[in-house]
Amino acid sequence: MNGRRWTVVAAVACWIGTASVAEAQPASSALQLDIPSVGTISAPLQVLLLLTFLTFIPAVLVTMTAFTRIVIVFHFLRQALGTQEMPSNQILLGLALFLTMFVMAPVAGQVNDLALQPAVAGTIGLNEAVERSIPPIREFMLQHTRQGDLGLFVELAGVPTVQSADELPIRVIIPAYVISELKTGFQMGFFLFVPFLLIDLVVSTTLLSMGMLQLPPMMISLPFKVAIFVMIDGWNLLVGSVVRSFL
Repeated sequence: MNGRRWTVVAAVACWIGTASVAEAQPASSALQLDIPSVGTISAPLQVLLLLTFLTFIPAVLVTMTAFTRIVIVFHFLRQALGTQEMPSNQILLGLALFLTMFVMAPVAGQVNDLALQPAVAGTIGLNEAVERSIPPIREFMLQHTRQGDLGLFVELAGVPTVQSADELPIRVIIPAYVISELKTGFQMGFFLFVPFLLIDLVVSTTLLSMGMLQLPPMMISLPFKVAIFVMIDGWNLLVGSVVRSFL
């Protein structure tokens, strides 16, 4: 009986609370979210466009920034040292990401001043904001794109002759920039790999001449390579060289 009594009391209390809330809030009121609009585009459409754009962020980060060259150089360094998974992929990707942010900071500042802030303030529309954001990115990519790679995609796309590279469409500049970054990254990785390869050859030849065939040369050369890399402050030199290649 006591359990049934408390159940009835709880039900009555819930009904009274619901009734009081219904009286305090008019039936015609509705939940409204104050979402700032960009230009003349409604907030739901902005959310849809934002979610669609987020799916392209990894591709934009990898192909249109300094990320590609930095990651390739770091990969060659780890292979040359022979340290297998040290530093780990998470560390290298994190460092490459922050270095990319450092290199791209001037470009991001120009995009923010020319396009993002006016769009948020509502002084320009979304289409104009996109058009204003393209020139700084285009200028950065053209500075680091080889003429041969640019000419290749101009020929493949069938683009008519233009007076300057600034008149080329972005669909031609992006792939040309990517293969230029790949070539530059591999060139830097090659010059980085050669000194460590010489150390491996010296150690291997020494072990062979001493008849110590039972010891893997990589096991003996690894401490020497790490020691030399640390003594010359390799990370400072490497990161400085990679960053300066974009300046």
